[in-house]
Amino acid sequence: MEVAVNVELKTLNVKQDIIFHNTSNDSLDSIVLNDWNNAFADKNTPLAKRFSDEFYRGFHLAKAADRGNTTILNLTDTDFTALEWERTDKNPDYIIVRLNQKLAPNEKINLHLTYISKIPNEKFTHYGFDQKGGMALKNWFLTPARFENHSFIKYNNFNLDDIANGTSDYEVEIKVPNQYTIATDLNSVSKNVSNSDFTIYSFIGNNRSDFGLYIEKQNNFRSYNNGRLEVLTDLKNKKLDEFQKAIIINRVTSFAENFIGQYPYEKITVSQADYDRNPFYGLNQLPSFISPFPDDFMFEITFLKTFLSNYLKTSLKLDPRKDNWVYDGIQIYVMMKYMEENHLDKKMLGRLSDMKLFKSYNITNLTFNEQYSYYYMLMARKNLDQPLGDPKNTLIKFNEQIASKYRAGLSLSYLDDYLNQNIVPESIQQFYNLNKNAQTNRYDFEKILIQNSPKNIDWFFKTIIDSRDIIDYKFTHVSRTADSIKFSIKNKTGIYAPIPIYGVKKNNVVFKEWIEPKNLDSVYEFSRKKADKIVINYDNEVPEFNQRNNWKSLKHVSLNRPIKFNFAKDLEDPYYNQILYLPTIYYNYYDGITPGIRFSNKTILDKPFIFDVNPAYSIKAGTLSGSSAFSWSEYYRNSLLYNVRYSISQNYFHYAPDATYLRLNPMVQFRIRERDFRDNKKQLILLRQVIVNREASDFITDNSKPNYSVFDLRYSNTKTELINHFNVMGDLQFSSGFSKVSGEIEYRHLFENNRKLNLRFFAGTFIKNTTNSDYFSFGLDRPTDYLYDYNLFGRSESSGFFSQQYVIAEGGFKSQLKPAFANQWMTTLNASYAVWNWIELYGDIGFLKRKHQNEFFAYDTGVRLNLVPDYFELYFPVYSNNGWEISQPKYNEKVRFIITFSPKTLVTLFTRKWF
Repeated sequence: MEVAVNVELKTLNVKQDIIFHNTSNDSLDSIVLNDWNNAFADKNTPLAKRFSDEFYRGFHLAKAADRGNTTILNLTDTDFTALEWERTDKNPDYIIVRLNQKLAPNEKINLHLTYISKIPNEKFTHYGFDQKGGMALKNWFLTPARFENHSFIKYNNFNLDDIANGTSDYEVEIKVPNQYTIATDLNSVSKNVSNSDFTIYSFIGNNRSDFGLYIEKQNNFRSYNNGRLEVLTDLKNKKLDEFQKAIIINRVTSFAENFIGQYPYEKITVSQADYDRNPFYGLNQLPSFISPFPDDFMFEITFLKTFLSNYLKTSLKLDPRKDNWVYDGIQIYVMMKYMEENHLDKKMLGRLSDMKLFKSYNITNLTFNEQYSYYYMLMARKNLDQPLGDPKNTLIKFNEQIASKYRAGLSLSYLDDYLNQNIVPESIQQFYNLNKNAQTNRYDFEKILIQNSPKNIDWFFKTIIDSRDIIDYKFTHVSRTADSIKFSIKNKTGIYAPIPIYGVKKNNVVFKEWIEPKNLDSVYEFSRKKADKIVINYDNEVPEFNQRNNWKSLKHVSLNRPIKFNFAKDLEDPYYNQILYLPTIYYNYYDGITPGIRFSNKTILDKPFIFDVNPAYSIKAGTLSGSSAFSWSEYYRNSLLYNVRYSISQNYFHYAPDATYLRLNPMVQFRIRERDFRDNKKQLILLRQVIVNREASDFITDNSKPNYSVFDLRYSNTKTELINHFNVMGDLQFSSGFSKVSGEIEYRHLFENNRKLNLRFFAGTFIKNTTNSDYFSFGLDRPTDYLYDYNLFGRSESSGFFSQQYVIAEGGFKSQLKPAFANQWMTTLNASYAVWNWIELYGDIGFLKRKHQNEFFAYDTGVRLNLVPDYFELYFPVYSNNGWEISQPKYNEKVRFIITFSPKTLVTLFTRKWF
């Protein structure tokens, strides 16, 4: 390639020759060239849709100048005869070149290309042009795709760093302005100043599938050379000097070459852009001034993770999308071994573990390597884990970047511990050396492991790699004498996997034995060696689903798992029954500020049974109040119906100045998802009985019965992503005095001009209504909330500030109109349109029908400030059935608001991209 860099236009003008050697046994009539830079061309590419699925707004809102594309000017063959080529709207990130005649096995053809690569802004993927005039370049040029199993691999760019290029030899000349420098992992050949304005750099690299290129005004890369390998890195850490960095880099590179194999190239780049794309999650969330780790360790773990990732990506000749578990498994496994050798006692939270305040927390007592299983278990307990062997593009984001990576490393560590005898490390070295001369796949790695193993390990690939089956063992029938222990264990999931049994005395391991429970009734007997407990999987070598049932005390009188109280939140500790407590503050107009204390067993990891008891004291009313909830979840691993949750909740607060209510809510929820976990479509079926007992109040004169019970059947079907949101909900209610049915359709769309349209349609009718008040009627501008579903600060207020609280339910109107309720039927349409950022115009129309009255046509318009969706919004009415409201007296009393004091609602806005 001859490349001329235009830093002003953010373009690379490329003249390129590809000598394509057909090393396959097939005659080819076309050649596929990867063109992943063109994935940034517009808002409709597969990459743009991927961003939308993960709720990333930056690309959709970006200006055209920030996007990238490839403009092909010329494409000819060996004889400079023009060739036909095809790029489709569906697949804009690769082109198919039609050959004028078939290319036979072992023949060559020379392709001549001229094109312009417009580089995208780095804010999308951390690769691209930055605001300082530099460029971090990856996948910016046209290159032949990997050929395997008689065809080219055609992958779209999904921002996964998994381009499948064929192996090539590179010769690159790059012309840049004199004030710019270049860092790359290719070998430097020459540097020539062609004139006073430009410098031409020449590089070569053989037997490679890709390379990195960094163009900067000020060269931030520093070179570290240990005699075998040159490392170029710009990782940020201003508190370490060059000597300290050199020691760390030499330690990491020497370990990698000794443990994995000698790096096949002379140079490697480890850039800040590489790390920012795949940081060490947990460490990257903390600001530097409260980091619990020393500066040298932070640099070391940052460099280690990024170096190993680049080391393996550039060395292994795998299909990085289909065989991603091999990359991830080796990377995390090597990191674990490095930590065992160099930082064995390092804790997950660093120096925080030494503070007496946190000594009782399990999260502070975990070693650094133990955190990996918790990140995996976070998804397994949510029933969101996926098979390690699945292609990378099918994984949800949290699995792709965190959970599946960690489980892959844990799985190799598990196999290593089970086989022992250094079999896994030796197999990694053999596989690594195989990649130096041949294109490989995961089955080459598996074949080496099988050949080296003295035991049958087919179960490892069938269960651990290619399925999402879970492992869970527990003890049954334990007996002991002074010298021996006899027991049998129950395989709760029926999945075969070897498991270690430990004998523990005062937290010290006195014996460890691996067992292979193939039969359900197998009985095992070991020498006791003075153990006072036996524990399954004590060191968590096996990625086991539930460790809370792994203990058996051998003492005559003892709790297997004692009770432990912790403040706030903690990781699950399998050795204790944890009860977490936390002060709470609740507020409504009638109770006033209501302090309380919440007792719960809800740790960071989900568990089947959850209790949450929150006694409180209403300062204004001078009475006890509070809430509680108890739930049991059943997860179905291989079903569209993936979760059934049984629960009962209780609330006891004031609903009027002089009256309390008690609400009981037994409920069953059925959750349904698609087979494709990345599909954002979710369905919910909810059945519940809402039982409400209310004290009589002198302030409430609506003739409604104080005590009632309502059966509610609800169905919702939601499919959501950044560009489009669609939700359908149906609701059926029965009570002694009424029965009603209603439905709601909600649609949101973000247009290419970055304007957003919100539409909501509601319709409801009574099947029967013998009540003599509007308490159970459909509300035009605010529901009465007789089911007590919403956090209304002043639920019985008909005037004043608290009556202005708005809930998007039923009629959905913002203006307060008369009549406000429909006791026969109602249908409404709510719409809003964003005109600038969070400023929207809204309009509502609808009809409502009351008994013995004509239909009433309602309408209103106004301005909506959508500051934080569903969390903080303001509505300013302008015109409605009431006339020009904006010019009427006491306008401030007409303004409506949404304020939600629910952290869960706000957190969901930031976590939805992960799950």
